[in-house]
Amino acid sequence: MRKLVYFIACSLDGFIGDVGGDAASMQAFATGDYLDWLTAEYPDTLPSAYRAMSGLEDLPLKRFDTVIQGRGSYQVGLDLGITSPYGHLREIVASRSLARSPHPNVELVREDLPGRVRELKAEDGPLDVWLCGGAEVAGLLLDEIDELVIKTYPQVYGSGMPMFGAVFSVTDFALDDVKTFANGVMVRTYQRKR
Repeated sequence: MRKLVYFIACSLDGFIGDVGGDAASMQAFATGDYLDWLTAEYPDTLPSAYRAMSGLEDLPLKRFDTVIQGRGSYQVGLDLGITSPYGHLREIVASRSLARSPHPNVELVREDLPGRVRELKAEDGPLDVWLCGGAEVAGLLLDEIDELVIKTYPQVYGSGMPMFGAVFSVTDFALDDVKTFANGVMVRTYQRKR
């Protein structure tokens, strides 16, 4: 069975973006040994435009073959004219407001996102499903998340968008791995306790 992995960036105080969802300040930390690690271990999570610009477009998929994101996360690319930000993956966007998909590679899911995720997890294949964001989608899919990979950047936001934007009961995860980098980034991996 494939896993749903919430691979997400956050501030020291647990916010994945400011009150409007903007996390652009975190991009300054995609440097040095951290960027090298990210490129080697999670190349699938690099946007297609970055992969092309960096000569990485031919990198084989390593961890994920599908990405799921909410309408807000997807809107960041749309505002820049990018309709398929992760074109090297199967892209799924949870949205009730988009009338039709802006790109043939982007599947819109309007209802029963957890059901669609269960279908994806039941598919045969060695690669997992990446939950990219945002907070509401992560809250809706909490019961389906099997692994958390939290990239913590050395910034404090004070307020903003939390990692999970829904009311739910306490859910336990077990710490599996911790990596630290020279620029202050820390990556923690947790496995779901079932």
